[in-house]
Amino acid sequence: MSFEQQSSSATAPTLTLHHLENSRSQRILWLLEELGVPYDLKIYKRTPEKRAPKELFDVHPLGKSPVLTDGPKLTLAESGAIVEYLISRYGKDKFGLDENSDAWVENMYWAHYSEGSLQPLLTRRFIYKIVPDRTPFLIRPVARLLFNNLDSVLIAPELEKHGKLIESRLEEVSSTGGWLAGQSHPTSSDFILSFTLEVFTLAAPEYAGPKTKQYVEKIKSSAAYQRVSSIFDSI
Repeated sequence: MSFEQQSSSATAPTLTLHHLENSRSQRILWLLEELGVPYDLKIYKRTPEKRAPKELFDVHPLGKSPVLTDGPKLTLAESGAIVEYLISRYGKDKFGLDENSDAWVENMYWAHYSEGSLQPLLTRRFIYKIVPDRTPFLIRPVARLLFNNLDSVLIAPELEKHGKLIESRLEEVSSTGGWLAGQSHPTSSDFILSFTLEVFTLAAPEYAGPKTKQYVEKIKSSAAYQRVSSIFDSI
Protein backbone atom coordinates (compact mmCIF):
# COMPACT_ATOMS: atom_id res chain seq x y z
CA MET A 1 0.00 0.00 0.00
CA SER A 2 1.16 3.53 -0.64
CA PHE A 3 0.01 7.06 0.12
CA GLU A 4 0.87 10.07 -2.02
CA GLN A 5 0.96 13.67 -0.83
CA GLN A 6 1.07 16.37 -3.45
CA SER A 7 3.13 19.50 -3.00
CA SER A 8 1.12 22.64 -2.32
CA SER A 9 3.49 24.70 -4.49
CA ALA A 10 2.09 26.30 -7.62
CA THR A 11 5.15 25.00 -9.45
CA ALA A 12 4.76 21.42 -10.62
CA PRO A 13 7.39 19.37 -8.76
CA THR A 14 9.84 17.14 -10.59
CA LEU A 15 11.08 15.64 -7.31
CA THR A 16 9.37 12.70 -5.64
CA LEU A 17 10.60 11.18 -2.40
CA HIS A 18 9.60 7.55 -1.93
CA HIS A 19 9.39 6.88 1.81
CA LEU A 20 8.89 3.54 3.53
CA GLU A 21 7.21 3.89 6.93
CA ASN A 22 9.60 3.61 9.89
CA SER A 23 12.66 4.17 7.73
CA ARG A 24 15.33 6.85 7.41
CA SER A 25 13.66 9.33 5.06
CA GLN A 26 13.04 12.01 7.70
CA ARG A 27 16.44 13.56 7.06
CA ILE A 28 15.72 13.86 3.33
CA LEU A 29 12.39 15.49 4.08
CA TRP A 30 14.11 17.90 6.46
CA LEU A 31 16.53 18.88 3.70
CA LEU A 32 13.74 19.27 1.13
CA GLU A 33 11.84 21.54 3.52
CA GLU A 34 14.96 23.59 4.21
CA LEU A 35 15.59 23.95 0.46
CA GLY A 36 12.01 25.04 -0.15
CA VAL A 37 11.82 23.18 -3.46
CA PRO A 38 8.51 21.67 -4.56
CA TYR A 39 8.30 17.90 -4.19
CA ASP A 40 5.85 15.07 -3.90
CA LEU A 41 5.97 12.52 -1.11
CA LYS A 42 4.92 8.94 -1.66
CA ILE A 43 4.65 6.82 1.48
CA TYR A 44 4.73 3.04 1.38
CA LYS A 45 3.26 0.86 4.13
CA ARG A 46 5.22 -2.14 5.31
CA THR A 47 3.83 -5.64 4.85
CA PRO A 48 2.70 -7.69 7.88
CA GLU A 49 6.22 -9.18 7.84
CA LYS A 50 7.60 -5.61 8.19
CA ARG A 51 9.08 -5.74 4.70
CA ALA A 52 8.81 -3.29 1.82
CA PRO A 53 5.78 -3.76 -0.43
CA LYS A 54 6.04 -4.76 -4.07
CA GLU A 55 5.29 -1.19 -5.20
CA LEU A 56 8.61 0.01 -3.77
CA PHE A 57 10.52 -2.68 -5.68
CA ASP A 58 8.89 -1.26 -8.80
CA VAL A 59 10.68 2.04 -8.03
CA HIS A 60 14.08 0.55 -7.16
CA PRO A 61 15.18 -3.09 -7.52
CA LEU A 62 16.39 -3.33 -3.90
CA GLY A 63 13.09 -2.11 -2.48
CA LYS A 64 14.94 0.24 -0.15
CA SER A 65 13.98 3.65 1.16
CA PRO A 66 14.50 6.51 0.73
CA VAL A 67 14.52 6.71 -3.04
CA LEU A 68 14.44 10.02 -4.87
CA THR A 69 13.20 10.47 -8.41
CA ASP A 70 13.84 13.69 -10.28
CA GLY A 71 11.90 13.70 -13.51
CA PRO A 72 11.62 10.59 -15.66
CA LYS A 73 15.35 9.90 -15.99
CA LEU A 74 16.79 9.96 -12.46
CA THR A 75 16.16 7.39 -9.74
CA LEU A 76 18.57 7.69 -6.83
CA ALA A 77 18.86 5.57 -3.68
CA GLU A 78 21.12 5.85 -0.60
CA SER A 79 20.53 8.70 1.82
CA GLY A 80 24.04 10.13 1.50
CA ALA A 81 23.88 10.21 -2.28
CA ILE A 82 20.43 11.83 -2.18
CA VAL A 83 21.58 14.54 0.24
CA GLU A 84 24.66 15.34 -1.85
CA TYR A 85 22.59 15.42 -5.05
CA LEU A 86 19.95 17.73 -3.63
CA ILE A 87 22.49 20.18 -2.24
CA SER A 88 24.59 20.14 -5.40
CA ARG A 89 21.58 20.59 -7.70
CA TYR A 90 19.23 22.73 -5.61
CA GLY A 91 21.08 24.14 -2.59
CA LYS A 92 24.71 24.85 -3.34
CA ASP A 93 24.34 28.53 -2.47
CA LYS A 94 22.57 27.72 0.79
CA PHE A 95 24.33 24.61 2.07
CA GLY A 96 27.39 24.15 -0.14
CA LEU A 97 31.01 24.59 0.95
CA ASP A 98 34.25 25.78 -0.61
CA GLU A 99 36.10 22.59 -1.56
CA ASN A 100 39.40 24.21 -0.54
CA SER A 101 38.23 24.92 3.00
CA ASP A 102 38.80 22.97 6.21
CA ALA A 103 35.03 22.94 6.66
CA TRP A 104 34.65 20.93 3.44
CA VAL A 105 36.99 18.24 4.81
CA GLU A 106 35.19 18.12 8.16
CA ASN A 107 31.86 17.91 6.41
CA MET A 108 33.06 15.04 4.23
CA TYR A 109 34.31 13.11 7.25
CA TRP A 110 31.15 13.45 9.33
CA ALA A 111 28.91 12.70 6.36
CA HIS A 112 30.67 9.37 5.77
CA TYR A 113 31.03 8.70 9.49
CA SER A 114 27.28 8.42 9.94
CA GLU A 115 26.69 5.31 7.84
CA GLY A 116 30.24 4.01 7.88
CA SER A 117 30.94 3.95 11.63
CA LEU A 118 28.05 4.80 13.94
CA GLN A 119 24.93 3.46 12.25
CA PRO A 120 26.25 -0.14 11.93
CA LEU A 121 26.81 -0.28 15.69
CA LEU A 122 23.30 0.97 16.40
CA THR A 123 21.87 -1.56 13.95
CA ARG A 124 23.75 -4.39 15.67
CA ARG A 125 22.48 -3.26 19.08
CA PHE A 126 18.94 -3.27 17.67
CA ILE A 127 19.40 -6.78 16.25
CA TYR A 128 20.82 -8.07 19.53
CA LYS A 129 17.72 -6.79 21.31
CA ILE A 130 15.11 -8.26 18.97
CA VAL A 131 16.67 -11.68 18.22
CA PRO A 132 15.96 -13.16 21.69
CA ASP A 133 12.27 -12.27 21.39
CA ARG A 134 12.10 -14.22 18.14
CA THR A 135 13.67 -17.41 19.46
CA PRO A 136 11.63 -20.39 20.78
CA PHE A 137 10.13 -19.62 24.17
CA LEU A 138 12.08 -22.25 26.10
CA ILE A 139 15.49 -20.94 25.04
CA ARG A 140 14.56 -17.27 25.15
CA PRO A 141 16.14 -16.56 28.57
CA VAL A 142 19.41 -18.12 27.42
CA ALA A 143 19.30 -16.20 24.14
CA ARG A 144 18.61 -12.95 25.96
CA LEU A 145 21.54 -13.54 28.31
CA LEU A 146 23.82 -14.39 25.39
CA PHE A 147 22.92 -11.33 23.32
CA ASN A 148 23.04 -9.00 26.33
CA ASN A 149 26.57 -10.22 26.97
CA LEU A 150 27.49 -9.71 23.33
CA ASP A 151 26.17 -6.17 23.51
CA SER A 152 28.08 -5.37 26.69
CA VAL A 153 31.35 -6.78 25.32
CA LEU A 154 31.22 -5.82 21.64
CA ILE A 155 28.83 -2.88 21.25
CA ALA A 156 28.65 -0.84 24.44
CA PRO A 157 32.38 0.00 24.65
CA GLU A 158 32.36 1.17 21.04
CA LEU A 159 29.24 3.29 21.53
CA GLU A 160 30.90 4.91 24.54
CA LYS A 161 33.88 5.90 22.36
CA HIS A 162 31.58 7.32 19.69
CA GLY A 163 29.60 9.26 22.26
CA LYS A 164 32.77 10.97 23.46
CA LEU A 165 33.91 11.69 19.90
CA ILE A 166 30.60 13.30 18.92
CA GLU A 167 30.45 15.31 22.12
CA SER A 168 34.00 16.55 21.53
CA ARG A 169 33.18 17.68 17.99
CA LEU A 170 30.04 19.51 19.08
CA GLU A 171 32.06 21.26 21.76
CA GLU A 172 34.60 22.36 19.12
CA VAL A 173 31.95 23.93 16.90
CA SER A 174 29.77 25.36 19.67
CA SER A 175 31.16 28.88 19.19
CA THR A 176 30.67 28.90 15.40
CA GLY A 177 27.03 27.84 15.15
CA GLY A 178 27.03 24.32 16.52
CA TRP A 179 26.86 22.54 13.17
CA LEU A 180 29.26 19.71 12.37
CA ALA A 181 31.30 21.48 9.68
CA GLY A 182 31.76 24.50 11.95
CA GLN A 183 29.47 26.73 9.93
CA SER A 184 26.56 28.93 10.93
CA HIS A 185 24.22 26.72 8.91
CA PRO A 186 23.76 22.95 8.50
CA THR A 187 25.63 21.15 5.74
CA SER A 188 25.26 17.69 4.22
CA SER A 189 26.87 16.00 7.25
CA ASP A 190 24.18 17.44 9.53
CA PHE A 191 21.38 16.24 7.29
CA ILE A 192 22.91 12.78 7.01
CA LEU A 193 23.87 12.38 10.67
CA SER A 194 20.65 13.84 12.08
CA PHE A 195 18.71 10.56 11.97
CA THR A 196 21.64 8.52 13.27
CA LEU A 197 22.12 10.80 16.27
CA GLU A 198 18.40 10.78 16.99
CA VAL A 199 18.57 6.96 17.09
CA PHE A 200 21.75 7.17 19.18
CA THR A 201 20.04 9.24 21.88
CA LEU A 202 17.24 6.65 22.02
CA ALA A 203 19.23 3.43 21.69
CA ALA A 204 22.29 4.46 23.71
CA PRO A 205 21.19 7.35 25.94
CA GLU A 206 23.84 6.44 28.52
CA TYR A 207 26.52 7.48 26.02
CA ALA A 208 24.84 10.52 24.50
CA GLY A 209 26.29 13.65 26.08
CA PRO A 210 24.39 16.87 26.78
CA LYS A 211 25.59 18.64 23.63
CA THR A 212 24.54 15.65 21.52
CA LYS A 213 21.07 15.73 23.01
CA GLN A 214 20.89 19.50 22.53
CA TYR A 215 21.97 19.10 18.90
CA VAL A 216 19.18 16.61 18.23
CA GLU A 217 16.62 18.86 19.92
CA LYS A 218 17.84 21.86 17.92
CA ILE A 219 17.13 19.98 14.70
CA LYS A 220 13.76 18.69 15.85
CA SER A 221 12.67 22.17 16.95
CA SER A 222 13.57 23.87 13.66
CA ALA A 223 10.68 25.16 11.56
CA ALA A 224 11.54 22.91 8.62
CA TYR A 225 11.70 19.78 10.78
CA GLN A 226 8.44 20.74 12.46
CA ARG A 227 6.83 20.80 9.02
CA VAL A 228 8.14 17.28 8.44
CA SER A 229 6.57 16.16 11.72
CA SER A 230 3.27 17.72 10.74
CA ILE A 231 3.33 15.82 7.44
CA PHE A 232 3.45 12.49 9.28
CA ASP A 233 0.95 13.63 11.89
CA SER A 234 -1.55 14.37 9.11
CA ILE A 235 -1.36 10.89 7.58
